[in-house]
Amino acid sequence: MTHPYEDIPPEGFWRSGVVETDRMDWPGLHKPKFHLTHTTRVATAGSCFAQHIGRYLRLAGINVLDGEPAPKGMGEELATRFGYGLYSARYGNIYTARQMRELLEDAMAGRVDKRLFLTRKGRWYDMLRPGVEPTGCASLEEAMELRRAHLEAVLALISSTDVLVFTLGLTEGWIDKRAGKTLAMAPGVIAGRYRERRFAFHNFSYDEVLEDLRETLRLMQELNPNIKLLLTVSPVPLTATASGDHVLSASSYSKSVLRAAAGDVAAGEAAVDYFPSYEIVTSTAMAATAYEANLRGVTQEMVETVMGVFLVAHGLLDALAEMEAGETAHGARAGSDVDLRGLRALSGPAETDEEDADVEAPEDELICEEALLEALRK
Repeated sequence: MTHPYEDIPPEGFWRSGVVETDRMDWPGLHKPKFHLTHTTRVATAGSCFAQHIGRYLRLAGINVLDGEPAPKGMGEELATRFGYGLYSARYGNIYTARQMRELLEDAMAGRVDKRLFLTRKGRWYDMLRPGVEPTGCASLEEAMELRRAHLEAVLALISSTDVLVFTLGLTEGWIDKRAGKTLAMAPGVIAGRYRERRFAFHNFSYDEVLEDLRETLRLMQELNPNIKLLLTVSPVPLTATASGDHVLSASSYSKSVLRAAAGDVAAGEAAVDYFPSYEIVTSTAMAATAYEANLRGVTQEMVETVMGVFLVAHGLLDALAEMEAGETAHGARAGSDVDLRGLRALSGPAETDEEDADVEAPEDELICEEALLEALRK
């Protein structure tokens, strides 16, 4: 060897790894530590972008668990509105690593704090997951009982899961100083009123996120010694920032901290892996097709690319071929709201007729409380 770059593979150079690469499957980008199979029990959690991950994994035939299913007879639209089926339990969006850590701590202790329930127009809301009961509860007792049931479901879920896919979204959060807990949303946006003496803004640092992720893993392994953690970072920028910085700088800080912490935890823990969905979407190579007109929402085409890279890396594209054969024989998959044509292209050319080629893929509607902040703009 005449120099240390002599044996670096093509993906180690920008020109061959980015400029000239196949940007549909990004060869060499993700090399899984552990592989998912069709029998792997997978749970999902995290910020809004994680809803895409769960949908596509289910559609690809992965065993995505639902530890808190909707009541029997509840329609799909109503169930989604009330937080069922978005993730593997009804925790709503978990934006920060601290929220995930505290959820596990509460579940393991069976702890429900009545101070974390606030009112709006006479209805009670769980401020750790305010969006799952969009009309609130009739009483504090009802709201607390629903949380107890939720914590039991989380405990059972983690105890029976092989891999938790957790998508990190934000470093910014709001702390209830009395209860010592991180809220899902700022008080006053969905319920309650903001009082400076009680609530405080906090922007989690790299060290804090790193420690929260390590503690999350420790708690998970205490419940389930064989569980693994697959981390991703949401490519969706902040809707608004309370940091005092420009929202562009605040978004860059938040995502940089999350990416660095996730990468370092994955590098240091055999049971943790990182999937670069954030890098795929935010790469300069994908700028033309990555985002919707609002420059926040990720396009359907890009979501398909991200999930295609994931499925290729885990050797799961056979599921897509099987589903295509089944759909050709029996029609579209019942209940599916995700178009697989972009993913199918990864496994080879498929026959399509002209009518099908002109049909646009449906847009996934994400349930995201953070987006409510846009309505507060003056």
